Amino acid sequence: MKMDNRLVTLVFGVLMLGGSLARVVKVSPGPLVRVEGQPVSIRCDVSEYSGPREQDFEWMMTRAADDKQLKIISTFDASYSHKSLSKRVASGDIDVARIEDNEVELKIAEVRPLDAGFYLCQTPSTDSVISGNYEARVQLTVIPNTLRVSPVAPPPVVPEGSELTLSCNVTRELTHPTYLSVTWSVKRGATSEDILVFGPQRDVVTGAKYARRYADGGIRLVPGRNGQFELVISKVTTSDEGIYECNGSEWTHENGGKWIKIVESKREMGTVAVTPTGQSLSVTASSSSPPLLSPGETLTLLCSVAADNMAVLAMEVAWLAGDRDIVAMDRSGVVISNTSSSGAPGKRAAASLERTAAGEYRLALRGVTGEDAGPYACRVRAFIEKGGRSSGGGARWHMAAEKTSASVTVKVAQTKPSFTVTLEAALNPQATAEPTELACHVTNITHLPLRGRLGVTWEHTTLPGIGNDPQTSNPIGSLDGHGNLLPGAMYSDRLKTGVITLTRVQPHTFKLRFLRTQEIDMGQYLCSVSSWSVTGQGDMVNTAVHQSSQLAVRWDTKHPTLNIVAKRVREASVGGATFEMSCTVVTENLGEAGYSVLVQSQDSLEGNVRTIMTLSPDNVVQHGGATDPNRRDGLVLTKSGPAEFRFRLAGVQLSDRGFYWCDITAWTKQQAGQAWTRATSAESNKVKIDFQENGPSFAVDLLSDTSIVYPWETAKMECSLSVSGSSPKTRALADDLAYEVRWFFTRLRGGLTTTQVASVDRFGVVRKDTRNSSSDVSVERKDTHTYVLNVHGTQDSDSGEYHCAATPWYLSASTGVWTQAGELTSSRIFLTVRFAVWESLKLPLLYGVVASIGVGLFSLVLGLVCAHCCCRNTIHTPRSRNKLMELEMD
Repeated sequence: MKMDNRLVTLVFGVLMLGGSLARVVKVSPGPLVRVEGQPVSIRCDVSEYSGPREQDFEWMMTRAADDKQLKIISTFDASYSHKSLSKRVASGDIDVARIEDNEVELKIAEVRPLDAGFYLCQTPSTDSVISGNYEARVQLTVIPNTLRVSPVAPPPVVPEGSELTLSCNVTRELTHPTYLSVTWSVKRGATSEDILVFGPQRDVVTGAKYARRYADGGIRLVPGRNGQFELVISKVTTSDEGIYECNGSEWTHENGGKWIKIVESKREMGTVAVTPTGQSLSVTASSSSPPLLSPGETLTLLCSVAADNMAVLAMEVAWLAGDRDIVAMDRSGVVISNTSSSGAPGKRAAASLERTAAGEYRLALRGVTGEDAGPYACRVRAFIEKGGRSSGGGARWHMAAEKTSASVTVKVAQTKPSFTVTLEAALNPQATAEPTELACHVTNITHLPLRGRLGVTWEHTTLPGIGNDPQTSNPIGSLDGHGNLLPGAMYSDRLKTGVITLTRVQPHTFKLRFLRTQEIDMGQYLCSVSSWSVTGQGDMVNTAVHQSSQLAVRWDTKHPTLNIVAKRVREASVGGATFEMSCTVVTENLGEAGYSVLVQSQDSLEGNVRTIMTLSPDNVVQHGGATDPNRRDGLVLTKSGPAEFRFRLAGVQLSDRGFYWCDITAWTKQQAGQAWTRATSAESNKVKIDFQENGPSFAVDLLSDTSIVYPWETAKMECSLSVSGSSPKTRALADDLAYEVRWFFTRLRGGLTTTQVASVDRFGVVRKDTRNSSSDVSVERKDTHTYVLNVHGTQDSDSGEYHCAATPWYLSASTGVWTQAGELTSSRIFLTVRFAVWESLKLPLLYGVVASIGVGLFSLVLGLVCAHCCCRNTIHTPRSRNKLMELEMD
């Protein structure tokens, strides 16, 4: 019963839904206006229908509203067309194209006047219930093609920056309300781009590349009467070249709100070429002055500029003397005079530039000198206004061309200055380090121009055998026309620090002075004097150079020498006494100097030299590398006189015995504040420290219980010392004796590479050195004369040769101070760390056997338990017959 109710409800709903559908057929909104000979398309679609998705369509027409209908074409009946239209359908002039299942398009390739009328789109019914509309109609009006486009040919060639006018006449006969538009475009190669479109609603649309120029006024539209339209492009550039076209279009405005282009006509206007400014620009420089000018006369030069587009050009004109601008006139007519190349302001009042006529610029240079001679040229930069305004509010310009004229050579009569140069020694040195002064005199000066100046250059040639290259003449330095000092490369540092000075002491006298003359300064000297003139542009130029004869500067060279005498001031006859020595310096051929002192010593005349202390020329004391840091308080080195130094050593020991002397170096300075310069050095005689100390004698030996150990065991090596001989005190007392003990390790037997393992100083401080083994070491003092080295947790890397070295210290009987005895070295013991195979394997084997037995017993017990618990007999209980009956009933 429930199933029947559901079926009734579903059928009722489907019927209700089908009843609510209403077929809707629509065509393109009209009325449609088209031009004879142009294509026409009319769309038709159906919606809200039932039946198959793909619908069929039939097209009919009437030439009047109540006229007889003509069958045009059908989507399902090929023989549907009226016989008057069948040929056009067969040729494809009339066709129907399916766009969607429910939409088609009627196409007429070339519409004819007889095609005007009402077009009816009809859809056969596929609905179960007739509802809605099954046809729709639209009116088509066909008007004659009266559109005419007549362009005016533009000029084939226009100069850059000029104005280009593109005229085009677009008309049509107004048989029906239609609208016109005109489009200008330019074609370059295979691509064409629109410049501007006007219409159909009198609106203006510009191409993407021309929007800025149109907004700035660079492109203007001038509509005329009777269909005449003009497009004006101002400030044309070479990028505006191309083939220009004019396109006229006729438009209709349909009820749907769309503008429809119904016909268009494009005409080529002509090719336009733009002549670049640089191609037509010409610049000529000429002179209206005599071929040879006398100094003080006025030079007049004329710059003539011509171009095809002079009216739109703004000129920037500059005159060049050689490769340097001397005066310029900018686009606005402002004259700018440049400064001289040397940076000093030139006499620019002598140069003037003015515009005398269109394209004519005159340069006047008054009061010329010989330095104004040379080539002159006129440089012109032509600018074209781009249109619009820059960000600063001014006009925008771009440089269209730049040209420089051929040079005009200007000649000025010139008389070179004449003078005589002599060189003399105002102060001649007699020895090294004395001052030297040379004077360069300029006399008999003639033809030196007004504001002319003199400069000087000093040169030096060393004597043979002095310096690196005696044949080379080295410049010391020079003073130019402005008085600037230009030092030579070899003398730059001495000139900067004032050791050498170059001066002008009088208008015509120059001096070279050495504060402290060195031996390398001997040789031949000469001075070269140059005359300098000021040009009309304010530059200093060299006009003449005259040299003096060479002057020899030399003296008898006496090399400085030092004689150093060392003598004993206090003698150390016993250990612990104080030793004092003085070193006195006697000099020859050496002025004021400073001294550096090295106090040096050696155990014997053939022994190694050790530096004990040093004293610098600035009296800075430093200890040498051979000085024990614990004894530095007992060492003193002082300057006891202008050329005398004293060295004191307190608490001498046996290790201090040997020879002592002074190594002294003399240093000089060119002047105060400068660095020291080494002059000479010498050594003194040697003073000996020699005394006897009847102290005890010592011996050392290295002992070990065993020389073979196994890994992780502890190896013990005992360094045993013994003492014999006399001592003022009982040797059993630990306070009389102390030892410094060090242990050393060598990897190979008899090897040379030895590393220190550990040490203990005489105060009992133990130090362990860094080792590459994982084992550890410790030092144990058993008694006053016995020290033990323990190597804990020995490894294979600990195998090698060991020995110990000891330095005894004892309390001196004669001085009561601690005295260091000579170092003792023990014999060597080779320690071997063996790897015990059985000892290393017996425990793992025992553990494996025990584990195997345990796992076997556990498995046996587990099997018995499982068999006992899981294999018992169970009582079978038969299934009830009643239960089977119940299941069968279900």
